[in-house]
Amino acid sequence: MLIHNRRHADLWTLLAPPAIWALHFLLCYVLGSVACAKAGDPFAAIPLPRLGVGLATLLALALILVAGRQARRHWGFGTADPPHDDPTDDDRQRFLGFATLLLCALSFVAVLFVALPALTIADCR
Repeated sequence: MLIHNRRHADLWTLLAPPAIWALHFLLCYVLGSVACAKAGDPFAAIPLPRLGVGLATLLALALILVAGRQARRHWGFGTADPPHDDPTDDDRQRFLGFATLLLCALSFVAVLFVALPALTIADCR
């Protein structure tokens, strides 16, 4: 799921941001649940998993921003207005770029919301 400089948008480009969000979600909740299960005490502080969630969040946000930058380029910001529904290769690229850009925005906000409990909750309660 590496994001690299693609000339043309495709299905992998479209799926990258939600996949990053899903992996981030899984990692955050696995880190938290394993740490709390090992601690055994609901009032135990969990600083290392919180740090792990913070680092995973920064990485996920950076990857989503890279995908968003690429999607913006595929969309051709300012060259044509939506809807991109003509049966041409250019419109297909613009549609995929625009849809990917919207998914990047959604995924960015979702990653922030997934990381929010690690920021506000310091123990296993």
